[in-house]
Amino acid sequence: MNWVKKLYDWVLAWAESPYGPIALFVFAFIESVFFPIPPDVLLIALALGMPTKSFRFALNCSLGSVFGAMVGYALGHYAWIASSGEFTGFANFFFHNIPGFTVAMYERIQALFNEWNFWVIFTAGFTPIPYKVFTITAGVFQINFVMFIIASVISRSARFFLVAWLIWKYGPSIKGFIDKYFNWLALGFTVCLIGGFILIKYLF
Repeated sequence: MNWVKKLYDWVLAWAESPYGPIALFVFAFIESVFFPIPPDVLLIALALGMPTKSFRFALNCSLGSVFGAMVGYALGHYAWIASSGEFTGFANFFFHNIPGFTVAMYERIQALFNEWNFWVIFTAGFTPIPYKVFTITAGVFQINFVMFIIASVISRSARFFLVAWLIWKYGPSIKGFIDKYFNWLALGFTVCLIGGFILIKYLF
């Protein structure tokens, strides 16, 4: 996976460029559709360089990600399934070339959407789960678009603003903690949040 490391380093290098904030928006946008490197990488680097602008960078990242999610949804809705009911060539390209995007995962996600709906999008948006897989499949399965956008705005903003707040509050000393534990904490928080709603549902 040497190419992934090279891609990671290339994304990170934009933090040294005057076009870093623009690059952050672009990477957040395309990560919601196909790009394998999460925008947090560049967000952290930019925020560390200019902590006073951490929240502005988080907003930039959130907007790019949500707009990208809309494109992913549209691709799933209009370009994924042929009139014959089979996958289009475009869909097969994604299955064969986008890391984490497999036919098996696609089929499992359909069952998840049927059961959880809003929480599937929220979980994908806030945790390390590949968000792009869910933006596209939401369009394929015709998930309510308004609900999809609300879940995306809440989850992506929560993730990116949390990163920005940690850096604004603690500075460079928090970077190692974010790199090592943030994804696990995000996943744990989501499990607890959804678990609480499940508990309420069955108790009341």
